[in-house]
Amino acid sequence: MSTNNDYGVGIDLVEINRFKKIPFDEHRSFYEKNFSDDEIKYCLKFSEPYKHFAGKFAIKEATMKALNKKLALSDIKTFHKESKPQVIIKENDTTFKVSVSHDGNFAAAIVISRNLNN
Repeated sequence: MSTNNDYGVGIDLVEINRFKKIPFDEHRSFYEKNFSDDEIKYCLKFSEPYKHFAGKFAIKEATMKALNKKLALSDIKTFHKESKPQVIIKENDTTFKVSVSHDGNFAAAIVISRNLNN
């Protein structure tokens, strides 16, 4: 039987300049602490990597809100499948729907989670 606890929704808004003020080459340890190697490679392949870092950060924060629990950012992995953002976390009993957008100086993400064990 399905209950309302099966689903969660999280949203987050991140200022892109926050990441521009932390240049990757000068603060590599910050990025390695918060993003996987694949996430870093993904963001750095763009001419404006900081909007992508901000977007991935927003996805991670929105994921925690959707789950209603604190996780280490490194425990939340983001990637793209068929050009659509995806999330996986260590526990595999949850599925996610993810949307991310960049406009002006902001990146926003919304995450809907569904617990498959209920």
